[in-house]
Amino acid sequence: MADPLYEKECRLRERVLLEPIGMTMQKLAELYPGFEEQFEHFVAVTTTPGGERVIGCALLLPETDRPGFGKLMQMAVDKQRQGEGIGQRLVIEAESRAFGELGLEGLFCFSQKTAVGFYEKLGWLPEGDEFIEADIPHMTMVIERPPVDAGEEPIPSW
Repeated sequence: MADPLYEKECRLRERVLLEPIGMTMQKLAELYPGFEEQFEHFVAVTTTPGGERVIGCALLLPETDRPGFGKLMQMAVDKQRQGEGIGQRLVIEAESRAFGELGLEGLFCFSQKTAVGFYEKLGWLPEGDEFIEADIPHMTMVIERPPVDAGEEPIPSW
């Protein structure tokens, strides 16, 4: 990917999500060749004296084996910036894209058990039983597209 923010996004994902489980972006690419190109990337950026810095990211996989549902993946916020609403804004942007522009019926994600409350505050619901992924307890979280009243236009995303 040619976007200069992509490399910074990958470093954040590696630092926050992959290194704690002994993984790297290179290993991930080897395990799942071509998978990275299927994602839509959402990034939160701040401007610093050294240039733009990626402080949060989320990936949206629009097509999954669950018809009509996309998957939110690899969401990460810089540990120094957690608690500032960055993750919430990333999820809302991904939802806007999924429901507004892509017309998906719903989204799901595999949330670390410690983040279930974060998703519940945003209207996501747990589905199924707890499971282990990368030696970490997870839950599947789901949100369905909000209904649009007849005759009412959907609110455009910005």
